[in-house]
Amino acid sequence: MKRILYSQKIAPFIFVLPFVLTLAVFWISPLIKSGIMSTQNILPGVTESVGLKNFQRLFGDRLFYVALGNSIKYMLWTLLLLIPGPLILAVLINSKIGSDKFKAVFKSVLFIPALSSVVVAGVVFRLIFSESSTSLMNQIVAIFGVDPVKWLKNSGTGFFALLTLACWRWTGVNILYFLAGLQAIPQDYYEAADLDGASKWQQFWHVTVPSIKPTIVFVLTISVYGGLAMFLESFMLWGGNNSPQNIGLTIVGYLYRQGIERNNLGYASAVGIILLILVMAINIPQLIATGTFKKEER
Repeated sequence: MKRILYSQKIAPFIFVLPFVLTLAVFWISPLIKSGIMSTQNILPGVTESVGLKNFQRLFGDRLFYVALGNSIKYMLWTLLLLIPGPLILAVLINSKIGSDKFKAVFKSVLFIPALSSVVVAGVVFRLIFSESSTSLMNQIVAIFGVDPVKWLKNSGTGFFALLTLACWRWTGVNILYFLAGLQAIPQDYYEAADLDGASKWQQFWHVTVPSIKPTIVFVLTISVYGGLAMFLESFMLWGGNNSPQNIGLTIVGYLYRQGIERNNLGYASAVGIILLILVMAINIPQLIATGTFKKEER
């Protein structure tokens, strides 16, 4: 056994084996099973093969397109809000401006929301955006002479509440990602740019951004998946999976409705396969476009 572990040919495979087994058991196997189930009509005690009928039904379902549109809109807005904003804040925190104690407190305060439960956060934000005149948001708009708003019953205001929850929860996490990338940039780069007469903006655009490109690509990739796979935030904000006129219904919420609430596992599996294809169709091209898959020249 000792001889096998110390073998330069065999040892690497042994150390990689736990990851391969985990990937096979918890990702590849469920994916294959879900693919098979998507071609079946599954009822209690009865499983019937239906070919591609679940997908045909899916593409003719108006509610699916509502859920798809909500998820894509949420993903795009979170990309716009949760990448540039945290990046700028991370640059300011990493700069020499301000005291270190204030920066440490600021980072801690921003990261605390990520440690809280989504369930608790959803309930709290449901109260904040309540239609009651005593809710926090209605007290704020009342200062400007606006009547109480039914925040979670209108499409625009409901989506605003959902984005507010997302920003509150994930801004601090993305700041830490960007800070890790910024602190790995050698200070010599900035000193050389300063000697060449580069402005702060030029240093940011030509030194900072290219240097933390891997971090930006990572945050972009997980944000695309997180935006399309969002479910629990919406579920808790509206106190269930039945928001008014489905304004908070997402793809995963639609999957949950079909698979859990209506016990239609075959149809729900088809929704899951479409979600996977959509995530891959967005992330793979952007990873290729950003040069992630290119081999480094030696």
